[in-house]
Amino acid sequence: MLTLYPLARVLLLSFTATDHGFADARFVGMDNFVELWEGRGFRRAAWNTIVFALMATIAEVLLGLGLALLLDRAFRGRRLVTLVLLAPYVLSTIVVGAIWRAWFHYDLGFLNATLRSVGLPGVAWLFDPTLALPAIALADIWQATPFCFLILYAGLRSIPPELYEAARVDGAGAWRRFRDVTLPLLAPYLLVAALMRTLDSFKLFDKVYAMTGGGPGNATETLSMHVHRLAFRFFDIGMASAAALVMVICAGLLAALQVRRMMRAQA
Repeated sequence: MLTLYPLARVLLLSFTATDHGFADARFVGMDNFVELWEGRGFRRAAWNTIVFALMATIAEVLLGLGLALLLDRAFRGRRLVTLVLLAPYVLSTIVVGAIWRAWFHYDLGFLNATLRSVGLPGVAWLFDPTLALPAIALADIWQATPFCFLILYAGLRSIPPELYEAARVDGAGAWRRFRDVTLPLLAPYLLVAALMRTLDSFKLFDKVYAMTGGGPGNATETLSMHVHRLAFRFFDIGMASAAALVMVICAGLLAALQVRRMMRAQA
């Protein structure tokens, strides 16, 4: 009921013109989807979502892998370092958005103060259309990299040490051990981390809402923000339902593709 009923309702409403629900709904067929595709706002939101998902997912998986490799060895204070690394992930997204919005402040922000301290000019992080989306991605990377680190660290700890010993006996150096032992056995964990972060990035809303509200202009408007704007600012429930259905289909196809690759990797 909590999953199928909302999906069925969105599916039915996506073929209607309505500003409330079924009471005043008028069947329009595929008109909502055609109007979505022809509208620049939807295409820009889709492009922003894809770019953000690629930037955030690639960076988070690579950084998570690097941190997992660094901490997959015994040293004094490893538990404390691990706890510190996990701190951003336990913060709520609104808190993270507020922190980074303050750090990105043009006059008083930490980042611009650091730039000015070394003689460089300040940067309009959240007001430059070319920098606003990467700035939000940076905040997401800061918060979500610990999630990828946890998955990949668990994967590294599950690799039997005997395999590394056998590789050393065969004369394999550090790079060959990483390439021939670590990466193949870590591939399912890498796919899981990439899948989870891609899907989470695909439905990005809260960080954008907290940091830019979709601006400047529509430079940071994602698909979730576009659906929110259609539904709760313009009260076009039919169009919002059509956009939400497109999001569900795209996310489902992406998840199916990733799961298929995971199953092939494990076969």
